[in-house]
Amino acid sequence: MKKSIIFSLFILAVAFMACDPIIKTDEIGSAITADQLDVKATPIVVNGKNGNMVILENHSPVLSSWNCGGAISTKAYDTVMVVSTGNVSVSFTGLNPDGSKITKTFNIQIDALTTLPAEYKLLFGDPAASVTSKKYVWDETAGAVWGNGGYLGNTSPGWWTNDKASMDGNDPDYGSNGYMVFSLSGLTLKKSNADGTKTETGTASLDLAAITKDGNGAVWASAKLNTKNVTVLKGVAPNGGNAPIYSYDILKLTDSKLVLAWPEPGAGAWGTAWFWMFRTDK
Repeated sequence: MKKSIIFSLFILAVAFMACDPIIKTDEIGSAITADQLDVKATPIVVNGKNGNMVILENHSPVLSSWNCGGAISTKAYDTVMVVSTGNVSVSFTGLNPDGSKITKTFNIQIDALTTLPAEYKLLFGDPAASVTSKKYVWDETAGAVWGNGGYLGNTSPGWWTNDKASMDGNDPDYGSNGYMVFSLSGLTLKKSNADGTKTETGTASLDLAAITKDGNGAVWASAKLNTKNVTVLKGVAPNGGNAPIYSYDILKLTDSKLVLAWPEPGAGAWGTAWFWMFRTDK
């Protein structure tokens, strides 16, 4: 009898537990303040000097947004390349679970540009050769310096072509003697007319993974030049209301030549593309 009662109570308990719903709640974590942020940026030391490769670490329960000397990252842990030396500013913005943002800014010391891709040296300058900026002008030796042609086919203006002298009319703001200066410090791009009375300054970067191949599988563009707040000389879309262009395919980049292209939206092989021919001016 006692065994029967115990067994019945056991069955009743199991049934009660089966009917009892399990409630699971996902609680939003507590927001932290800026002074509670645990973030750091550490330059990688090379030959006893702080190099320009920097390790970023966020040990706080917030989403990450970094600006390390102009290098941008949204990862909690990352390694970025800084292209300036001296006292470099690092800004971290964290996003709390409740949507609030907190910011911490501090400085790190970069002693030497120990890592710099060859393409950056060609475009901006090679600090090992005491060159930290390069000036570019229209390349009159190319004949046509600006115009259109076939996307993935031409590598210079092939249809509507314009020589250097014509840029006084085509680009009255900057003219045929306008120039650009790419500087390693801050990766800046400055555009100016000949006498410096009209200038624009922004930033520039290279996307070395953005390779474009033609229909035969050959490399047509080796990288992209991306600019911000400034375009190259005559960097507009003539058939698009002269809208500014901020991203260009790089067709040639040497120590003395820079050839850029931009396909009109939707262009396929031999669709309309625009071309810019520049050379260095030392």
